[in-house]
Amino acid sequence: MFETVRYEGKRRLRGAAILTVAVGAYAGFIVWYFTVLEGVSYEDVFSDLPPAMLEAFGIESLSTIEGFLGAQVFNFVWLLGLGLYFAYVGGGTVARDIETGRMDIFLSLPITRSRLLVEKFAALLVPMIAVNALGGPIIYLSVVAVGETIPLDNLFLAHLLSVPFLLVCSGIGLAFSVAVDRAAIAERGAVGTVFVLYLLESVIGGAEAYDWIQYLSPTQYYEPTPILIGGSFEAIDSAILLVAFVGLLILSQALFERRDV
Repeated sequence: MFETVRYEGKRRLRGAAILTVAVGAYAGFIVWYFTVLEGVSYEDVFSDLPPAMLEAFGIESLSTIEGFLGAQVFNFVWLLGLGLYFAYVGGGTVARDIETGRMDIFLSLPITRSRLLVEKFAALLVPMIAVNALGGPIIYLSVVAVGETIPLDNLFLAHLLSVPFLLVCSGIGLAFSVAVDRAAIAERGAVGTVFVLYLLESVIGGAEAYDWIQYLSPTQYYEPTPILIGGSFEAIDSAILLVAFVGLLILSQALFERRDV
């Protein structure tokens, strides 16, 4: 039972380790860089930037380690970098196996297509959990090592609440993966969609006449900087992301059940 999850999960271990090390190294560098820039008036540096750009990159309270991490690590790595990464790997989940012929082997097993899809997707939780479960302690220890402090509960929440956001990005990739035959097309389509949604929320959503557009983007429902600074978040935002993810999963199952492999 759950052989597919175990098999696919083991295949994700190496990628999860590389991803975690890369993110941890970047976060450590950013923490060190904060100490180098100590004394700089960040508010003066960014005072002339458009409000839409400030909001897009989560630039607020850069004079504190929490605000600096929010702008330089979470808004850049978690929102954009990891969002695109999980959209990409989600896009190859099914399409790559179809393209290489491996899907025929999976479908020959005594398992329904619906369960097969869920188990293959569940393997994506390996890198998703790893980068959050290990990235958090790395960031915290890096902050402590340079003589700064950060609320541990706020840091924990920032990582925990990123999971529904990353699930949605992965779900977008999964929907593309079952809709097309070629992995490259699914991966590019998923990455392009997540990136466009990011731009819609951060740039176009800043225009008063089109502010409704921002609610179409998953980035609207996960704002790490306020969480890091004051532990401020809306539970309804995470609920919306989870509902969106379930909807994408159901859509993907329906498409996968009906397609000819």
